[in-house]
Amino acid sequence: MKYVIALDVGGTGMKAALIAPDGTPLHRARRSTGREHGPDAVVTGILDFAGELAAEGTARFGRAPAAAGLAVPGTIDEKNGIAVFSANLGWRDVPLRALLGERLGGAPVALGHDVRTGGLAEGRIGAGRGVDRFVFIALGTGIAGAIGIDGRIEAGAHGYGGEIGHVVVRPGGPECGCGARGCLETVASASAVTRAWAEASGDPAADAADCARAVAAGDDRAAAVWQRAVDALADGLVVCQSLLDPSTVIVGGGLAEAGDTLLTPLRAALAQRLTFQRPPLLVPAVLGDNAACLGAGLLAWDLLSLEVTA
Repeated sequence: MKYVIALDVGGTGMKAALIAPDGTPLHRARRSTGREHGPDAVVTGILDFAGELAAEGTARFGRAPAAAGLAVPGTIDEKNGIAVFSANLGWRDVPLRALLGERLGGAPVALGHDVRTGGLAEGRIGAGRGVDRFVFIALGTGIAGAIGIDGRIEAGAHGYGGEIGHVVVRPGGPECGCGARGCLETVASASAVTRAWAEASGDPAADAADCARAVAAGDDRAAAVWQRAVDALADGLVVCQSLLDPSTVIVGGGLAEAGDTLLTPLRAALAQRLTFQRPPLLVPAVLGDNAACLGAGLLAWDLLSLEVTA
């Protein structure tokens, strides 16, 4: 059977799978990134993990992987296959595509940004299946996104397409890691809600999930914290709707696990802000933390199809 390797590298762990042509995972595996040992150890871990997956696939199916897809965080030069920068993993200008291709005996390798790759999977085989224009937004420690057009992700001219987390929604607001002030992720990410709720509740151990539960239980303090985040998200989505006019917005990431506690007020806040724009369908992501791994598999199959038609 023909198959590809799919690898999703996160801040602390890696998820991987062998993926069939129809997108079905044939084998799954996980392991630590080993980032506590430094960036070189992370790269070595990725290559060793891929080698083990290739050996597993060869033993199972009697052939080497046809290609590999690799999703990583940070700034990515997808065209040249280089991981430019990742604060979490500590690397700079790592030629991951070339290194992984060499480890896999010359197999073609696709490199993608983890959130955009997850957005690809959600758009093609998840919550956005059959949708021609969508925006995927991941509400996690930060906020990132992906722009979906006709089954593919638009990365932009420089690889920053979809960075809704750095749309300034509160000018002069909290300082962001990017250097600006008042970016969406400083107000509406899971980490921002965690900070605000820990302060409002007086419990330094409280987090965004605790805030969501308190909102559902009718806590007024939690409702105020939550509404500030919802309002900021709505302001950011108005910008998306005005510029991109997606038919669907897919909401994923840790904060989205609150379900209707988030989506119901967000739909209302967005509707209040739209004027001439058509409101998008606002839906939860469905692939969870498997999205980027599945998307990496899609990248690999797409790469093979491009080589066939070239």
